[in-house]
Amino acid sequence: MTDSTKPKSQTQRAVEDMRALIFSGDLAAGTDHLEQELAQRLGMSRTPVREATLLLEAQGLLEVRARKGVRIQALSPDDMAEIYEVLTELESVSAYRAAKAGLSSSQLSQLAGSIDQMEAALRAEDREAWATADAAFHDELVALGGNSRIQSIVAMYNDQVRRARAMTLHMRPMPHQSNHDHRALFDAIARGDADAARAIHHSHRAQAQQMMVSLLKQFGLKRV
Repeated sequence: MTDSTKPKSQTQRAVEDMRALIFSGDLAAGTDHLEQELAQRLGMSRTPVREATLLLEAQGLLEVRARKGVRIQALSPDDMAEIYEVLTELESVSAYRAAKAGLSSSQLSQLAGSIDQMEAALRAEDREAWATADAAFHDELVALGGNSRIQSIVAMYNDQVRRARAMTLHMRPMPHQSNHDHRALFDAIARGDADAARAIHHSHRAQAQQMMVSLLKQFGLKRV
């Protein structure tokens, strides 16, 4: 039996189920939950739930509190501002490296496909589909940059960004400008203009930071 066909462990299931509850808001930011409560909710024993909470704590989604269960971490505007500062710099380096690499149209096909999916989602006014394609675009951009350490650092923060996006997706304007920026970035990478690719993406992420921080302030969330 290959790894891809192995059944998921109870801990893996607990991680996935709790992540889904956090991202959906069923486990709301700032709320406290006992381990036994979570185990009952997930229909499993406390051991995999305990292991899952430690993994989710490392991802910044919750805080394990001794003898008090867990607290679902809030996403404050300050948190998101700091995360976007990191992502803006590292993803811009990835854009520069991708453009310098002289990638073929075949190597860029997945990036192009994500843009096509975002544009189709906007035509259908499907914000969720757009967000999925947007996340895929950014993941592929970082992968094309070819720096495994940047990939690791970006992956560490992506859950927080996607969680903030889930909270604010229907508050923001339809992201036509974002699609325009992605297309301009793709064109710069395809023609090998590394300086333009870095500048375009840096500006794009900086604008996204301003909007996300502004939207999160409307929630009135603070660090806990």
